[in-house]
Amino acid sequence: ETSQTRIASCRRARRKGARGPRARGSSEMSSVEAAKEQAARAAVDDYVSDGQVVGIGSGSTITYAVVRLAERVKEEGIKVVCVPTSFQARQLIVENGLVLGDLERYPELDVAIDGADEVDEDLNCIKGGGGCQTQEKIVASCAKIFVVIADFRKKSSVLGEQWKKGVPIEVVPMAYRPVMLKLEALGAEPTLRMAKSKAGPCVTDNGNFVIDADFGNIEEPQLIEDKLNATPGIVCTGLFVNMAVKAYFGEEDGSVSTREK
Repeated sequence: ETSQTRIASCRRARRKGARGPRARGSSEMSSVEAAKEQAARAAVDDYVSDGQVVGIGSGSTITYAVVRLAERVKEEGIKVVCVPTSFQARQLIVENGLVLGDLERYPELDVAIDGADEVDEDLNCIKGGGGCQTQEKIVASCAKIFVVIADFRKKSSVLGEQWKKGVPIEVVPMAYRPVMLKLEALGAEPTLRMAKSKAGPCVTDNGNFVIDADFGNIEEPQLIEDKLNATPGIVCTGLFVNMAVKAYFGEEDGSVSTREK
């Protein structure tokens, strides 16, 4: 399914809903997709300009950002180079006719735009629900400005309040069991993420495993991040601490709210 097909399907669902009654689940999903789109469009309009190199994140919300970026390239004639954070992001860039770049040719980015699984009041994020946190963190770290886009469900006061699946942690396969024991010693409840369409563990674009570590509410994300980064076998965590400068949240009523430093 292409990004245009997916977005068109969501828009048709919203139009049908406006004409008559609709199941609660369908209505809720439609409002979530509309919220994602509004947040994505606002961020692209505010932060992307002609001549920039743009980091493109991964996940469902970023689809709308790429589509909006393609619209601006076509309508305004702006020229941008897009650096992907995953195979999915690369496909989106190519599919929408945008210029594809990489960190070897463009090691410094003007802005990176990405989604998040949760964002706290200080703009710390949990990312990696899709298993791409390592590439996402690398690309975000190379950008002068890192902007997050999300729907209203991802906004919280403290990490762990809304996102209950734990912090995604990419690990070297041979080390997954020792790492799980060390995570337990840190007070987490770790779970090796299993694949949905194959037998065995989920494998990242880098050929590694993902452990989802539930720390409960995370009051001191920097402390946990430091401890995790000091653990041999851990490649990268889904804690993005002090990286984002602004977050856009599409709200249920169709508006867009923001948090910024």
